[in-house]
Amino acid sequence: MKLLRHTFQHALLAGAVVFAGCDSTEAAPDGDEENSSALAGKADQAFDPCHQDGILLLVNDITTTVDALKTGGVNTRAAKRIVAARDGDDGVAGTEDDVLFTDLEAVDKVPWVGSRSFEQLEGMVRDRCASLTGYPDARVIFSPQAWDTSHVAAAEALIDGAEQSVDVAMYSFRVTSIREALGRAIRRGVKVRFIFESANGDHKDPAGTSSAALEDEGVDVRYINKIMHHKFVLVDGPQTRLMDAVSARLLTGSANLSSSAATRYDENTTVVSGSPELALRFQQEFNHMWENSRDFIWDDTFAPETTMTIADAAIPDDQGVDVSFTSANFQIKWSNTYGPTFSVVRGRNEIADAIVALVDSAQDTIKVASGHLRSRPVAEALEAAIVRGVRVQIYLDGQEFISAGTHQYQLDALAECLVAAGTSEAKQQDCQDKGFYYSYPLHLAGAELRFKHYSYRWHYSYAEQMHHKYIIVDDTIVASGSYNLSDNAEHNTLENMVFYDAARYGTLVADFITNFGVIWQTGEAEGHYLSLLDTITNGTGDVPMVYPSMALTWDEVSSLKQLIRDTCTDEDDEDHRRSPESHRTCSRK
Repeated sequence: MKLLRHTFQHALLAGAVVFAGCDSTEAAPDGDEENSSALAGKADQAFDPCHQDGILLLVNDITTTVDALKTGGVNTRAAKRIVAARDGDDGVAGTEDDVLFTDLEAVDKVPWVGSRSFEQLEGMVRDRCASLTGYPDARVIFSPQAWDTSHVAAAEALIDGAEQSVDVAMYSFRVTSIREALGRAIRRGVKVRFIFESANGDHKDPAGTSSAALEDEGVDVRYINKIMHHKFVLVDGPQTRLMDAVSARLLTGSANLSSSAATRYDENTTVVSGSPELALRFQQEFNHMWENSRDFIWDDTFAPETTMTIADAAIPDDQGVDVSFTSANFQIKWSNTYGPTFSVVRGRNEIADAIVALVDSAQDTIKVASGHLRSRPVAEALEAAIVRGVRVQIYLDGQEFISAGTHQYQLDALAECLVAAGTSEAKQQDCQDKGFYYSYPLHLAGAELRFKHYSYRWHYSYAEQMHHKYIIVDDTIVASGSYNLSDNAEHNTLENMVFYDAARYGTLVADFITNFGVIWQTGEAEGHYLSLLDTITNGTGDVPMVYPSMALTWDEVSSLKQLIRDTCTDEDDEDHRRSPESHRTCSRK
């Protein structure tokens, strides 16, 4: 992972940019020289980070022609040399022999590019940079939140500000106001594309579905054959020009666009602009899914879309951020019946490997806030961190709690599976990758473990889920995204995880640290746990099976569950187990 290669210590792009041009006395018509240095006309001035990225994106964009550079004021000879250097020996943009510029020093080495050319190139990106409030500008919105200040309201505002395009990749979507905002954008001439997990089922009987309602607004909806678990919105992204990445806005995190995600669940959603790397990589991911998607057929008037190819070499390196996608674990196959098909490649663990590397780098502390913890490599890395003296705090949703007896059952099941697998490495790996709960083993290993506990039995209808998916290492790196810590997320779903470094995203990282401290003490100040114990022990009415949310240790959850079993007459009858949503209390003995 890039952040680890840099050992998490990154300087901001500040101060003067030093170029290595050669001197020449042959003057060009615009004041440039055949092999001059851009410093000649800049003195001690510096290109700020936005201008640096913008210039690089401009000259690396295959749509940037000689005429386009000339229109921007660049001297003809310099413009021709820039394009020729980029396009390679065949002189054709977008082919395999293209040589993209890795930094501004490489641009400065092009003959006839000097201070005047850089002034003109900078002028071509100046207006775009001037419109930004920060570079990068990143904030995080935590749920639950009042509706008007929630991530849903932020998404609606972003969409209402779109000028060119909106790309949405969303697992769950149930917000009428967002659908209407997308419709308003389309009527303004904005191109809207939507990859929607629900369309995978909606296409079988489309009438009256959310997918059909989106297409009725003019939104082109598509789906893929795997579970599409992303939750991101990319506004005015680099669909046709690399330079659009400078000012693109990205909303991404753990939260779906739903009322529950906004006002009931523990969630995080980051809103980032001024990070061309994130904008380009999320655009790459969206394009990859779109080009290998299947059409939700309701409105058949949408024209086929072609998307710009984004070469990895064209993406500026934001040393304060990195991102991984589970799409790297899949290859695309063609089905004569269904079309493009994502097919998993055995042995690849793209995000799990990145998280393990992050955990392995920890020196002092690891804080985990995750709805699930069912990933063997991540759990083993956390156990190893505990052994070497790292303080590990883990906050999970209540559905991750298992008893010692249940843990023994899953150990026995794993042993039986491995015996049945015989000598087949693939079958043995399948046994290891099956859903396995690691909360109890980590409890035994010495992790400080708490559960967001709100019910005797879990059910989505009343669950106030701890739906975060983030990890904080040494209070300097935050990893956050759509990715659950599970093998299912790694190999059956399309996911993302973004890694933020405090050296560049300090406020963002600090806000995650603060949030963890708050959720770690859920219900503590209110005294919910002791109050509930008293109600169960000394009350006279029915015993509550659903109660206010609390952050409880493994021992506290065990004691509470045992007390309910001892006090209730019917907590374990078949109807209670099958329909917990209908039994929020149980009869007292």
